[in-house]
Amino acid sequence: MVLDYTMIPRTKNRKAISAVLTTMIILVASVVLATGIVLYGTSLFQTNANSESIITTGTQLWVDSSGNSGWAWGAFDVRNTGDKLLSVDQIQIRGQAVPYANWFADTNATQLTSSQFQSALIYTTMLRGVGSNDGELKNGTAAGFPIMGAVTCPYPSAAHMTMQLTSTSQPLCFDQQSGPVSLAPGAKAIIYFKVPQNLLTSVDASSTNSVAVYAGKVGSPVSVTAQSK
Repeated sequence: MVLDYTMIPRTKNRKAISAVLTTMIILVASVVLATGIVLYGTSLFQTNANSESIITTGTQLWVDSSGNSGWAWGAFDVRNTGDKLLSVDQIQIRGQAVPYANWFADTNATQLTSSQFQSALIYTTMLRGVGSNDGELKNGTAAGFPIMGAVTCPYPSAAHMTMQLTSTSQPLCFDQQSGPVSLAPGAKAIIYFKVPQNLLTSVDASSTNSVAVYAGKVGSPVSVTAQSK
């Protein structure tokens, strides 16, 4: 018997991607996609960080040394070094927020010259045991510094403090706040704040404390030695 091979159907060799190669393609694609997402997120973070920035300098803390009043004050310079409008919205002492009503700020660009901004921040005197004014800093100047002419504060609020940082500078007006302090790009401010009572006491004099200032997502804490006054 003779077989006719022309009558037997032939199987065709079909090319296909092997399971190993398919797995490798999926793996590589996943790595490329994940890398792209990470790079995109990093780019967004860096752009945001570069455009929003504040710098605080000259931070001070003063605790009342007379008796056990439990009152303390602090102050700092702050400048918006980014290119977006920012609002200083948090001041924290030892992790505890200072209420807005305890903030006194001068943001007046005409008053707050570069010389004023670079001057050392001072402590005047404190009112103790005087009802609603207990623990407030007395309006006035540092010892020995005379008021130079009439002090005209441009703020609408009657609640303000007057400070003369040096003997030759004009007094500054610090308006009591009810909310965050807004700073345009490049703008600066000096902020005094009353620490919540008994958070710092006379026993904390000469101790190091954390003072944190934030404007939204930017800002950081600094370590400050409290001075006894």
